[in-house]
Amino acid sequence: MEIPPHSLVKPCKLPPLLQPGNLVMVIAPSGALKETEALEKGVAIWRSRGYQVEFGSNYQAHYGYLAGSDRQRREDLAAAWHNPKCKAIIAVRGGYGGARLLEDWSWQPKATIVDPKWVVGFSDVTSLLWSLATVGVSGLHAPVLTTLAIEPDWAIARMFNYLETGRIDALQGKAGGGGQASGILLPANLTVATHLLKTPVQPNFTGAILALEDVTEYPYRIDRMLTQWRMMGVFKYIRGIALGRFSRCEPYPGSNSWTITEVLRDRLEDLDIPLVYELPFGHDGANAALPVGQPVQLNGNTGVLSWEVNSARISDTD
Repeated sequence: MEIPPHSLVKPCKLPPLLQPGNLVMVIAPSGALKETEALEKGVAIWRSRGYQVEFGSNYQAHYGYLAGSDRQRREDLAAAWHNPKCKAIIAVRGGYGGARLLEDWSWQPKATIVDPKWVVGFSDVTSLLWSLATVGVSGLHAPVLTTLAIEPDWAIARMFNYLETGRIDALQGKAGGGGQASGILLPANLTVATHLLKTPVQPNFTGAILALEDVTEYPYRIDRMLTQWRMMGVFKYIRGIALGRFSRCEPYPGSNSWTITEVLRDRLEDLDIPLVYELPFGHDGANAALPVGQPVQLNGNTGVLSWEVNSARISDTD
């Protein structure tokens, strides 16, 4: 099956590096805020680095399980994206609802994006990161504000180091075999990414290295999602798969089930591409920052995910 090409044929352009003193905007594009204390701690970390932090109008709104209506959340995203003083958009939390914003949304055509900014988050924020990648701009798969304060010091330093210097260290996981390959990194929550397949915000997977994580899904559900990817023929275009943490993905008590590790091996190890397990990103533990749409190398024999140097900045000429 041929997947329609989008714009992620070459590396995404990187927004300008952040500098202390820059304005960052806080929005809640997905689920309603639950962890006020955790939010305050996350904001304190950004401010301790010298950043101005401002909140969107609707970050405390509640609309069922959403942080306000689609209109409210889309307005906050638009206000931050089009604010020339804002240099980064930080998600309050994940949850659910980001994809709903994209039904009636445009980042502007690639050729007219002259003042892009970082979008930072993970989990449900996958939908925004992938949508942004389809117009050729990189975001950062990294802790949201309500999880930032529980990150180990090295993970916090890694995120800011990348945003401020563009440098990032390799990650060590568990070798899954398959040799090594280079490609464009597409980090994602597996569940969210699965529901973006064949939509306008699905990036072009040709030559991609997937980096996948998930949380609170039974093993059979992970099996079902990966089987969907297989049946759609998506994995034919993928050069490698880097797996993070699949936390709280234990079988239903008393069920006759494979473990999550057994499911991943069964569904992925016959693809004959580099595969790495247990990289330190995802929920319920260290969540190492992963740049979206940037060139990487994945070595399935050593378990290493590493970044190529000299990724393009948004101010570079094509």
